[in-house]
Amino acid sequence: MKHHLMYINGEWLGGDLEKLDVINPANGQIVGSVPIGGEEEANVAIDAAYDAFQTWSQTTAYERANYLKRLYELMIEHRDDLAQTMTMEMGKPINESIGEVTSAAAFLEWFAEEGKRVYGEILPTHTTSKRLQVWKKPVGVVAAITPWNFPAAMLARKMGPALAAGCTIVIKPSSESPLTAIKMIELCEKAGFPKGVINLVTGSSSKIGKAIMENEKIRKVTFTGSTEVGKILIEQSAHQVKRLSLELGGHAPLIVLNDANVDLAVKGTIASAFRNAGQTCVCANRIYVQSGIHDEFVEKFSEAVSQLKVGNGTDVNVDIGPLVNRASLEKVSHHVEDALSKGASLMTGGKLITKDGGTFYAPTVLSNADPSMVIMKEETFGPVAPIQKVETIEEAIVLANDTPYGLAAYVFTDSIAIGTRLIEQLNFGIVGWNDGTPSAVQAPFGGMKESGVGREGGREGIEAFLESQYVSIAIS
Repeated sequence: MKHHLMYINGEWLGGDLEKLDVINPANGQIVGSVPIGGEEEANVAIDAAYDAFQTWSQTTAYERANYLKRLYELMIEHRDDLAQTMTMEMGKPINESIGEVTSAAAFLEWFAEEGKRVYGEILPTHTTSKRLQVWKKPVGVVAAITPWNFPAAMLARKMGPALAAGCTIVIKPSSESPLTAIKMIELCEKAGFPKGVINLVTGSSSKIGKAIMENEKIRKVTFTGSTEVGKILIEQSAHQVKRLSLELGGHAPLIVLNDANVDLAVKGTIASAFRNAGQTCVCANRIYVQSGIHDEFVEKFSEAVSQLKVGNGTDVNVDIGPLVNRASLEKVSHHVEDALSKGASLMTGGKLITKDGGTFYAPTVLSNADPSMVIMKEETFGPVAPIQKVETIEEAIVLANDTPYGLAAYVFTDSIAIGTRLIEQLNFGIVGWNDGTPSAVQAPFGGMKESGVGREGGREGIEAFLESQYVSIAIS
């Protein structure tokens, strides 16, 4: 077992601190440890980032792009090693981990180029004695708080635009899966980023978070996680009016209409609902199928789900890995038991899988779901797909929008007219139309309502790390 360190101002530190073990959820084995840092370590990292910002912000977009491109190349070169680390620490099937590392690297490549496309403006003037301009400037030191379920992609999606814009960064990875982030920072060091530009602190979320929110040198916080924590950050940010980007919880509806291609809908629904064992914020959490094809869809979907292989993610043939911890296992079990007690029918799955001491749950399909069930209202974050029959498109829209969340939604219909009108009425930031995996590097990712503030990725992704400065020049 390797004892990893924190990275602050170009040095690996924290060897004298108490350690936190990182557990492989597939077998309960310790795969590494990290230092338990707190406010002191966070503030040292923030000071380093603040000092480095004075010079990093003055480099050209081309210089910053070269660093990011070198990091991109290193991530592709070390893709398999990064993927193996990810699978070992959080259970994701190895093929999904490889895909995530590739996607994470693509974010770095994208923003390396997007940093060169940060344009100011020359405004039309109201008088001949002035010239009006808008300049774009980096917002300052950024704190990035990343989740356990996509430890590489979420870090790259935050780090890439921040560095490309001229910001420096302090990273707090999840304690459930910090090793992937540490591996990425090792590659940052190899890529030659100047000291202090990139810093990583592991340990106590509450103590490190306290330092981030109280230190005036942090001008922006970018966070992916639960809506409950996001609301706390909004309150804490008010004291210094820190800028926030928040990608929060979801409870994605998936609608299958009578004219849909059933086989395509089954394939797309599985891709959405069971990716990473259902542990994604954009998973299809509740499925609404129109009555005309309901029975056919349920039969084909249940049969396909029953064929998914569960096991240790290091096996290339595994489709479903473990849940991240025991608490997640208990939550999934509760959601399924509640649904069954209220009249849901178990089509497949519905049980814990005892295997090698891991936290496995069988991929599950429930039919006859209804709004009284907890699973139709709360995010499950597990491999469970509840299905409710609907009669009309209007009914599906009402049910889909009946949630405080608005991150992702999915629609399966072959009608351009129906699909267009339906999507116009869905209050979600991301919609997959006949597509169970709509995320893309070049597209804005984020939600409406309680699913967050701001967008990551795409052309909009870098704007969150920039300030607009208006300049009025008086001339004689």
